[in-house]
Amino acid sequence: MEQEENKLDLESLVIKAIEKHGATHEAVIPILSDLNQALGYIPIASLPEIRRRIQIPEKSVILADSHLYSAASFYQLFSLKQLGRHIVRFCESAPCHVVGGREVIQTIQDELGIKPGETTDDMEWTLLMTSCLGVCAVGPVFMVDDDIYGNVTPEQVHGILAHYRDPVPMGVEPGDRGEK
Repeated sequence: MEQEENKLDLESLVIKAIEKHGATHEAVIPILSDLNQALGYIPIASLPEIRRRIQIPEKSVILADSHLYSAASFYQLFSLKQLGRHIVRFCESAPCHVVGGREVIQTIQDELGIKPGETTDDMEWTLLMTSCLGVCAVGPVFMVDDDIYGNVTPEQVHGILAHYRDPVPMGVEPGDRGEK
């Protein structure tokens, strides 16, 4: 019964995204993005559903599941597997690496108890490596969810991550606790 409900939920999300963006090749990325945002990942089971609903042979709109899989797996901000509630993306580019990035990523791994590409057993944290976050002047840099932290030292890691473990006090926005 639960599996059937999940299928209906997934189907309704796909329908909603296609209604919003249209049933065209150009809409594939926005449709995948909507699913990724709604669920935190793009379930493999959604790909045939998207294909089935976008497939319009009389208008020469023909997709294969492999086209959708390629698009979903290409972009680093999309995931095909369920991730933790909080996603840490650590910049592994040279500018971050040479200013102490190695020590910071090691501290993050020690703090979370996971290695890059892994998710904690309680599904709270996923640690991912990314090629660049676009703020090279303030390396080492990492993101937690949508918040970017720059000029990070190993000593700051615990305080930054604690912000996401503890309830946020009223009137305080993420990233506004002076951990910078």
